[in-house]
Amino acid sequence: MSTTREQNFEALTERLRPQCEAMVAQYEEKRSALLPIMHAFQEHEGFVSQQAMRWAADFLGLTPAVVESTVSFYSLFFRKPVGKYVLQVCRGLSCTINGAEEIMAAFREKLGIGHLQTTDDGLISYEEVECLAACDRPTCMQVNLEFIYDLTPSAIDDLLAAIRGGTCAVKPMAQTEKPGSTWIVGQDGSVSEGRKSPGATGVSDPNNAGGVGDRSGIIMLDRFVEMDSSFVARTRERLVRDAGAVDAIAHEEVNHAGH
Repeated sequence: MSTTREQNFEALTERLRPQCEAMVAQYEEKRSALLPIMHAFQEHEGFVSQQAMRWAADFLGLTPAVVESTVSFYSLFFRKPVGKYVLQVCRGLSCTINGAEEIMAAFREKLGIGHLQTTDDGLISYEEVECLAACDRPTCMQVNLEFIYDLTPSAIDDLLAAIRGGTCAVKPMAQTEKPGSTWIVGQDGSVSEGRKSPGATGVSDPNNAGGVGDRSGIIMLDRFVEMDSSFVARTRERLVRDAGAVDAIAHEEVNHAGH
């Protein structure tokens, strides 16, 4: 990471720290603030950087692997830079019946890119997504999460002209780094082959599954398989209930091993 990048990120964390602290204060468990904190970083960086995930891990007392596994689970978090405009065309059943294939083909032709790709100028990223839950107004899409309904070929032309001309009604996303041709994370292929993800490298305990009271995760697995998973304690957060139960199991295991 360049010196300028480091300085910019440090300045960003100082600006976001009060907001992140306010998020944490809303929950009984600090880690419950992870998703809104990651959204805050993406709003300012245009994607969720490795630096943002490492900072969040330290801030929330989590392992980098736990943070990265959470971020990678959600498709609306981008782990690599994307365009200022992310176009997501629905390919669900209702939209497909109503011409989504033709709409997607038109986008691919007019943009000169395909699924999960970004234009050379870094302006537009394109994705074909599953149902956007607007089945009463097919064919639909989202532009930076703003809905557009009843798509037609002429509507596509108007949309792309507005984006390229700087007159689009939808606000562009932040872009602190120019994106590459795709935002697919190549490391995912390495993970599938048994190698570590970035969140699990350069850390003291890369195999920590994040379980409460059990760094191996074995007790958590045993609880799901053998134990009654219903808990009577009342709280606003399920995590707090589970944490107490897992702690009790951990102490029982330790005591049993001592005998």
